Amino acid sequence: MANNILDIKGISKHYTDKTALSNVSIEIPKACIYGLLGPNGAGKTSLIRIINQITAADEGEVLFNGSTLGPEHIQKIGYLPEERGLYKKVKVIDQLTYFGKLRGLTHREALERAHWWLKKMDLFDIRNKRIEEFSKGMQQKVQFIVAVIHEPELLILDEPFSGFDPVNAELLTNIILEMKQKGVTIIFSTHRMESVEKLCDYMALIHQSKKILDGKVTEIKQRYRTDKFELVSEKPIQFNHPGVELLSSGTTDSGYPMYTVKINQIKNNELIDYAMKQSELLSFNLYMPSIHDIFIQSVN
Repeated sequence: MANNILDIKGISKHYTDKTALSNVSIEIPKACIYGLLGPNGAGKTSLIRIINQITAADEGEVLFNGSTLGPEHIQKIGYLPEERGLYKKVKVIDQLTYFGKLRGLTHREALERAHWWLKKMDLFDIRNKRIEEFSKGMQQKVQFIVAVIHEPELLILDEPFSGFDPVNAELLTNIILEMKQKGVTIIFSTHRMESVEKLCDYMALIHQSKKILDGKVTEIKQRYRTDKFELVSEKPIQFNHPGVELLSSGTTDSGYPMYTVKINQIKNNELIDYAMKQSELLSFNLYMPSIHDIFIQSVN
């Protein structure tokens, strides 16, 4: 049995005056949240359209659960596009039932699932209102239900938090994590690096049509780590050691001295010993780059 839900092998996509994707290969394991990152125009949308079979690749292949991606897999994929595709004049419940039936559900199944999801998303009381009466965030919640009503194995989310306030963003975050726990694989395309940090197990970075980085998020952060440390001390410390470079200093909210330093040709314990000769250390942490830091460093 295939361990990956998707094997993307050497995918290229060319348009008249542009190469959107150039020999991109990505493996997406089952039951994970996979971040698909890249600047605008990098090729993310082209790859998503190929997975959804909206367009075809010029070279390469995509395997779904070990089999060549084909029309039979469409019902196993859910897609939340960045741009909404809802009918503004149609009532919410009618709209959800319609899209559920398009995905192969009976009318009764679609109606039951629509009711369940509307309650889950705190929309049940306004199920008979038209989409045009909704705020951007509420429309996004309805669009999300459209993407999941048929219980897909693979869910593709393109900027899913667009238009959400913090409360609804937290609601959607919890639902995404619940779905992952139930075995759903989620591809998460976003510009919000803090969401990748919080949610994603794996990530790939596409830049100028090429994949330039992929792997487990924790391993990528380790790969980009530097010999920087953050120290908080009880009393001020003077960093005159030749193997220690002071990068920044300040104070915590409680008023304790705080430092960011880089070590050169000395060990961590030597830094600790040096600092503790001057003051008690309240905290000592390896500085790990954020996904935002890695993104900026990789595309510049």
